[in-house]
Amino acid sequence: MIMCRRATELMSQRLDRRLSWPERASLRFHLAMCGACSQCSRQFELLHRVASRFDPERDDEHDH
Repeated sequence: MIMCRRATELMSQRLDRRLSWPERASLRFHLAMCGACSQCSRQFELLHRVASRFDPERDDEHDH
């Protein structure tokens, strides 16, 4: 089983690229066993969704 540090790295990387099958399997297994990392994963995903909705150019239009 991977350790929490590696799980956190994979959680971050999967937001930017497709993980390999062994990486996905290792991460899924770890998340099933580790409540803290499961919560961290949900927070990463939420932050990623929120950040992807942020459009600096759109906000600049409202400042003028």
